[in-house]
Amino acid sequence: MIVPFWGAALAKMSRKKTLLVTGGAGFVGSALVRQLVGETDATVVNVDALTYAGNLAALADARENPRHLFERVDIRKRPDLDRLFREHRPDAVLHLAAETHVDRSIDAPTTFAETNLLGTVNLLEAARTHWNDLEDSARETFRFLHVSTDEVYGDLGPEEPAFREDRAYAPSSPYSATKAGADHLVRAWQRTYGFPVLITHGSNSYGPYQLADKLIPLMISTALEGEALPVYGNGQNVREWLHVDDHARALRRVLAAGTPGRTYAIGGEARSNLEVVQAICAILDRLVPRASSSYAELVQFVADRPGHDRRYATDDARIRSELGWAPAERFDTGLEKTVQWYVDHRVWTRRARASGKRRSPGS
Repeated sequence: MIVPFWGAALAKMSRKKTLLVTGGAGFVGSALVRQLVGETDATVVNVDALTYAGNLAALADARENPRHLFERVDIRKRPDLDRLFREHRPDAVLHLAAETHVDRSIDAPTTFAETNLLGTVNLLEAARTHWNDLEDSARETFRFLHVSTDEVYGDLGPEEPAFREDRAYAPSSPYSATKAGADHLVRAWQRTYGFPVLITHGSNSYGPYQLADKLIPLMISTALEGEALPVYGNGQNVREWLHVDDHARALRRVLAAGTPGRTYAIGGEARSNLEVVQAICAILDRLVPRASSSYAELVQFVADRPGHDRRYATDDARIRSELGWAPAERFDTGLEKTVQWYVDHRVWTRRARASGKRRSPGS
């Protein structure tokens, strides 16, 4: 029998368990690690290869906490993963490590396949070996949470209903295709081996500590430098935006009370890319006004990228009704706080912009 992970209440997550988080120095991963270390009694084994997307500075005070154990490990290397499971004996795995940028996937698809597919298989097998060796009670409560994306479903027409968890996959980019493949592998391990997996599909996340090759931090950092703000096509591609802290809380909620084998969509608030950029410009006009004109005059439309999805929308009724999760931050207030954070952290912003430098805007 499979029992709820640490009970149905989220508070049960604080019972001094050991959690292995892959990609814990990345954007969403670091927010999750900060919450787990700061708000629970769990020991967090933070596994990250520290590629361009990993940044230990994003871990803030968590790095000094004795319950935060950092392991610089590449999930493509199975022997290193086996060692982690032998040494740390985790009670659950939260798998966030992935290559995640669409434009980068167009330039280097093989890298995405290696990390997102081979890395996920390695982690599944290392975790399953560990799971098979657990005593019955620990085996029943063990969970493997795989963090995916809404992009696996492809795009929507203007009038199409929002993505539900049972929608057929139709990925458009090497990134979303490799994440879709990883989702299928995770489900196969559940179906074939009875391995207790959970899957989430999150919307576009935003907030502090994001690498400056994604739309919001790129626009903020570029505007502060007084440079042109590149917007793909006509800027009407629509995304849902979810504050990273709300995303992390959703992952914790799914881990605590989700049903093994089940998938949970995590939604946000819809805005077109142009609306997001214009809102950033309006906030900057108030916080750091330019001498001569609005930041909006820096907007410059550029050639669209190949296979650019038109619209995403997520029906997150399942996680709301079954698990009681709802975002705490509205987009307008969350964006204001985010812009303020980047304005207040200019040194970090410049470094992140340099490490994530690329030719064109992300979304």
